[in-house]
Amino acid sequence: MNVKEMASKYILKTERAFEDMVRTRRLAVEDEDVTEVVEEAKRYLEDARFYLERGMAGTSLASVSYAEGLLDSLRMLGLLEFSWRNCEVRMDERER
Repeated sequence: MNVKEMASKYILKTERAFEDMVRTRRLAVEDEDVTEVVEEAKRYLEDARFYLERGMAGTSLASVSYAEGLLDSLRMLGLLEFSWRNCEVRMDERER
């Protein structure tokens, strides 16, 4: 799998995580703080799409990796629930 295919796969996987996300509550963390981190992850995902569309697959992969890391952190802290769905990407899906 080349970098462009890998970036496409991770972007799709992260998009699906956002679709499946269910917010949980913990009293020690303010809702606004969790929302801020989720919004930052969405911005990294948008950056990943932007870079991939412009042929910068390595930068795209780095951006979507940051998004995944932020989401994983919230999930591991018990502040969000979602799963990483496995996905196969045909290049025409991402090259539209």
